[in-house]
Amino acid sequence: MSRLKGLSRYVFCVVVLALVFCVFGLRLIDWQIVNGEEWLKISTKTNTSTVKMTAARGEILDRNGNPLARNKTGYAIVFEKAYMSDESQNRTILLLTELLDKRGEKWTDELPIEVNPKGGYQFISGREDDVAALIKLLSLNDYATADQCMKWMTESYGLSGYTPQQARDIASVRYNMQKSAFSVSQPYTFAPDVSSDTVGIIRENTQNLPGADIQVTTVRDYPDGTIAPHILGTIGAISQNEYASLKKKGETYSLQNMSGYAYNDTIGKSGIEAAFESQLRGKNGSKVVETTRTGALASSTVTQAPVSGNTVYLTIDNNLQKVAEASLAKSVQGTQAYGRSKSGRNGEDCVAGGVVALNVKDFSVLAAATYPSYDLSKYNKDPNYYRTLAQDKTKPLYDRALLGSFMPGSAFKPVVASAALQENVINESSIVVCHRVYTFWDDYQPTCMGYHGPVNVVQALQKSCNIFFFDTGRRLGIDSMDLYAKRFGLGVKTGIEINEGTGTLSSPQERAAAGGTWQGGDVVQAAIGQADDSFTPLQLATYVSTIANNGVRLQTHLVSKVTNYSRDKVVTKNDPDHPKTVDNINVSAKNLDIVKRGMRKVCQAGGTAAATFGSYGIAVAGKTGTAQVPPHSDNTVFLGFAPYDDPQIAVAVVLEYGATGKFSTSVAKDIFDAYFFGKTVDKDGNLVFAKDTEKSSSSSGSSSGTASSGVSSSASNAG
Repeated sequence: MSRLKGLSRYVFCVVVLALVFCVFGLRLIDWQIVNGEEWLKISTKTNTSTVKMTAARGEILDRNGNPLARNKTGYAIVFEKAYMSDESQNRTILLLTELLDKRGEKWTDELPIEVNPKGGYQFISGREDDVAALIKLLSLNDYATADQCMKWMTESYGLSGYTPQQARDIASVRYNMQKSAFSVSQPYTFAPDVSSDTVGIIRENTQNLPGADIQVTTVRDYPDGTIAPHILGTIGAISQNEYASLKKKGETYSLQNMSGYAYNDTIGKSGIEAAFESQLRGKNGSKVVETTRTGALASSTVTQAPVSGNTVYLTIDNNLQKVAEASLAKSVQGTQAYGRSKSGRNGEDCVAGGVVALNVKDFSVLAAATYPSYDLSKYNKDPNYYRTLAQDKTKPLYDRALLGSFMPGSAFKPVVASAALQENVINESSIVVCHRVYTFWDDYQPTCMGYHGPVNVVQALQKSCNIFFFDTGRRLGIDSMDLYAKRFGLGVKTGIEINEGTGTLSSPQERAAAGGTWQGGDVVQAAIGQADDSFTPLQLATYVSTIANNGVRLQTHLVSKVTNYSRDKVVTKNDPDHPKTVDNINVSAKNLDIVKRGMRKVCQAGGTAAATFGSYGIAVAGKTGTAQVPPHSDNTVFLGFAPYDDPQIAVAVVLEYGATGKFSTSVAKDIFDAYFFGKTVDKDGNLVFAKDTEKSSSSSGSSSGTASSGVSSSASNAG
């Protein structure tokens, strides 16, 4: 009986199992044969999204096509929403931030909060605008503390259990992801440029980093990041305010505007990068990406190819720029050393300067150097570099060549001479006797640096006689003086393509606006470039170029042309053969020639710049200037152009607290040496003459027919 029972159970199980297999077989037939096509469609169903393809940024070259800011192939770490769950985000972010920090590589970190020594949080000094944007986005009150901001993010981003530094770093990334509208269609660039070694490590650990993708991209590269950083300018992630402004203009990213800016996009922040953002940016493309329900890539189709940005050619000459920078640094440091060897106000406090060189034929900028300066390569790579620069009291980020405003001292005297001659206040034969003290007023008697005796205007320029210009300026009057100064380009913006200073012209109106009172003696101080006169090196270079160009002021400019990315099509250009005229100083050729003769004598025996240019191989015309800026050492200025009889290049040099003119004239000489005789900078940073064109710049010879008609990246021919 028991055997029969067991057999029955066995048969029952076999029957049930047979029925199961039968049902499964029928279902399989239904899946594969009867409704196979329909079930196949369901199993391969995909998710479709449109993804932006970022265009390569245009490059920046010098006038000869030498790259100043170019692109190189790089690697970016990008977060893809489709592969990153909410639960995995923090872990992936932490692993990557720690990896990049350990390897000294930069990730996008915009959070204006840092961990203080006590383990709490504080706002980063100097980031007030970013702090305000953070508080606004978190919807906290205006007086929220860093701790309160971090408490909000800790709760919202699930950061409890992490150390303060870990929580802060994760919060920084999550905050940026939130601002950039991170989504399936909008990836987030976590790190824009990482090394191939780091890429290798990440690819070996992809299973631990869900959502982190490595993309081949283009990144900014600088053959020498120290060359013209203030001119080239910086790039960086869009700020909250910038994004808001772009959004108002309808220029932000959307599915309808794939070329619009996303929050984590790179944008020009200063210099040419900012001024020519619309040309350099290019036009983004798009692609349609299909993924299966498991997240696997099914297909990727480009719907609109990206168009790379345009290439911008500057008028800067790479070699002249390097020489200007090296010479300016050498002269500032030399001034400091000289001052320390003397006693008080002899240049020991000199820490800065600026120099601008223009092509007289079209007012294109050949060089524009600032000291102290910085390295764009480090600026874009080292997370701590910007902070160091920002805290430096010498302000290396400040463009003194274009923005810095300095008293010109006696370098202003050619303006006064030109105006007085044209207004018939003086003529070539007019004599003023210099007894060192100007005695027109009983209660105010300014002095000259020497006893020059009877001098005419040419001699007064040569010897830089204050008494002559005190008397001439008083009779000319401040209104006429300022009128001509503006025609020369002083106290007005030049209109150059990037940000520049306005400068200041002395006047009763300007003094009143500043809360002061104009005194009768101020006009004579203004006549020697003191009082409230203050100009940028760019304005000073434009002014001396106008003199050299027979009184015609052309448009000062930095950009030669703009082409497409491949450089085979010109988009726009400044034609050097047809430069734009801005103004005419309305001084007769006869009167202007008198002024130029005086400036030529400045650089000859008996002149204030004779020590530097008295035996120079090219005839130079110029004017020195010394301006008192107590309690500091005097500012020193030199303006000059060459050759005298056929001007090609003009230079303006300012040493802030330079004390003695020999250092400012030496900068101008180095630039002339580079332009006419092939001086360059060797690999060790020394100023040397190129071996194939090595000449003695102090050799004698005619000034005519020796200058090149242009400049090259290395040396100009000297005949």
